[in-house]
Amino acid sequence: MKTITLIFGAVYGMLSVILGAFGAHALKKILSVERLESFETGVRYQMYAAFFLLIIGYILKFETSTEKWTSILMIAGILLFSVSIYFLSLQDYLGANLKFLGPITPLGGLLMILSWGMLILYFAKNRI
Repeated sequence: MKTITLIFGAVYGMLSVILGAFGAHALKKILSVERLESFETGVRYQMYAAFFLLIIGYILKFETSTEKWTSILMIAGILLFSVSIYFLSLQDYLGANLKFLGPITPLGGLLMILSWGMLILYFAKNRI
């Protein structure tokens, strides 16, 4: 799980840089300011998740289910959160009605919050 966490952290970080550049250059010309800001929110939170995963990948030993779930929830949460935002931001450009993705964004956010909460519990329990 440690290796998976570190790989996801690195991949999420790399994709954040790629998508951030794509948004700043290519999407700036085709999206409204509001849609572009939403897209950038997805990129920003994805980078936060990347740092989170890289840090816990080095801190945690992944010997308990709490440690494993801290990683799993963040990996899944940011996938749901950011990817849904990306598609919602691009729906006009894609010519598709993707409003059904709207409820997925807060679900991803909830998973990320739970991951942070589990990390807090880990620190409190282990008094690091």
